[in-house]
Amino acid sequence: MAEQARRPRLTLYPAIDLKGGQVVRLKRGDMAEATVYSAAPERQARRFAAAGFPWIHVVDLDGAFAGRPANAAAVEAILAAVPGVPVQLGGGIRSMGTVEAWISRGVARVILGSAAVKDPDFARAACRAFPGRVALGMDARKGLVATEGWAETTTLSALDLARRFEDAGAAAIIYTDIDRDGMLGGVNLEATLALARAVAVPVIASGGVASLDDLAALAAVAEEGIEGVIIGRALYDGRIDPARALAVAEG
Repeated sequence: MAEQARRPRLTLYPAIDLKGGQVVRLKRGDMAEATVYSAAPERQARRFAAAGFPWIHVVDLDGAFAGRPANAAAVEAILAAVPGVPVQLGGGIRSMGTVEAWISRGVARVILGSAAVKDPDFARAACRAFPGRVALGMDARKGLVATEGWAETTTLSALDLARRFEDAGAAAIIYTDIDRDGMLGGVNLEATLALARAVAVPVIASGGVASLDDLAALAAVAEEGIEGVIIGRALYDGRIDPARALAVAEG
């Protein structure tokens, strides 16, 4: 008997957000609403690696606002701590030189957010220069893309932006619902799935994940283009057990 086809695996990306060299979680991207979880990002990365997570998602929050890397030492400490686990990094990456520098230091995938809106030629060039190593971050507030660490909201919808880059060669689109980020209110499955169905680029869900039910809902539709999900506060607060989460992700 032929082996039953396996449902595509939902990749889990535990998040390490960096502010002032510390691991924090924000509420709706508000830097004034930061909860500090660790002063040693590299130790947190080791915990995620030991738990069996296949990737680690890192965001330089200060860099996102400054437009240039601001937590380089913390990122390098994370890379050194988990050499066997791929790290994707976003925040303050606005030039080809910065892309090249991070990839040369061991970052598996860089995330371009504001650059995709404000400098689309650069974003496309980066995707071409580093195939499979560049993801596009599309962070939306009420469906409209926000930039500069979510401080500025554009008139461009996430769906329209995604369609503009469908042929760019991006490894993935990371779709974040800003109003849900850090609020533990549940993932925006409807908007995430609509985006995944509209473009051929794999989509990674982000924002609001609160329970195993959120992961199960995403895993159930993974074959429709949802490649993975970023998990933050729910892991730090103990609402989601890593072992159980990984089991759900396997379908």
